[in-house]
Amino acid sequence: MQNQLETTEEEECVLRPMNCELNQLSRPDGSAMFMQGDTVVVAGVYGPIEAKLQKMMHDRATVETMFSPAKGPPCVDDRAKETVIRETCEAVLLTALHPGMAISINVQELQDSGGLLACAINAACLALIISSISMKFTVAAVSCMIDRESGKLIVDPDSTQIQQARVTFTYVFEGIKKDLVSCHTTGRFSENELMESLEKCRAASQNIFDFYRNIVEQYAIKL
Repeated sequence: MQNQLETTEEEECVLRPMNCELNQLSRPDGSAMFMQGDTVVVAGVYGPIEAKLQKMMHDRATVETMFSPAKGPPCVDDRAKETVIRETCEAVLLTALHPGMAISINVQELQDSGGLLACAINAACLALIISSISMKFTVAAVSCMIDRESGKLIVDPDSTQIQQARVTFTYVFEGIKKDLVSCHTTGRFSENELMESLEKCRAASQNIFDFYRNIVEQYAIKL
């Protein structure tokens, strides 16, 4: 018999505290240091710039992504994160406006205390906003997990909680209708668990979009 997901009203949309510093890097066209709880990621965007001949596409811009872990060379999991970030950014950007060009997104992990992929996507989105590259919409990523023992769904878990996870989800939503853009999962889960976690994360994503709005308004006032 499948475990019933247990959530309380207070737990449904609770996220760890968020903070952000915009355009702290001098070389990228847009950059963001995004912090959620103790997880910290820096993203920098370069472009549109001329694409290398072997990667050039004549009908749209090429989106390149590099994810760098805090220590050591990238592993298989890091390359998987890189792919999710790239495919998400490709869905976000109006690449047809820049044929034959390249847009490069570099993401650097500084500290991972849970929800690293979600933080990386949110940092990349903020960096794209600041770079002024044309976008179809903004996106917000939310992570959640189901506890192995209790079957409880926890939104935005930290690294200690994740150690007890039976399954983890990372959902990415667009900011207009909150439609799902991409999803990354680990572990085994039922259809009911998938749908319930999706709806809880969709509701929680509004907090991130509100944070985007506030932090960009503060940045604009300082300019």
